[in-house]
Amino acid sequence: MTSTKNKKISKASESFDSKEVVAKLKNCPTSPRKMRLVVDQIRGLKVEKALVLLKHSTKDASVKLEKLLLSAVANWQTKYGDEVAELSVTKIFVDSGRMLKRMQPAPQGRAHRIRKRSNHVTLMVGLIDKI
Repeated sequence: MTSTKNKKISKASESFDSKEVVAKLKNCPTSPRKMRLVVDQIRGLKVEKALVLLKHSTKDASVKLEKLLLSAVANWQTKYGDEVAELSVTKIFVDSGRMLKRMQPAPQGRAHRIRKRSNHVTLMVGLIDKI
């Protein structure tokens, strides 16, 4: 019974006509906190302005986000093939990925745990809403 319910929900979401494409970056080896600093700067911006901002940013995460944004624009051109000038970053969020746990020697024979964090970034690009 749950599978029929899930099918009805998915059909309802497909009928909603929103022209958006998704690009995902998985297992990026920077901490989610550092990535969110850059993500918050480009959320809601036009694609051209976001690309300029990412290109001139000094953060290491901006290089990876610039590639992801260019990938989303390429996905848009493949799927719809029009109006690249009117695109904007509609949704973008960062989730934490896997955590590699390492040990670092500490004084008196002890060890401290080092957590090497990674993240997943989901970027959605769509048309600008003209109200």
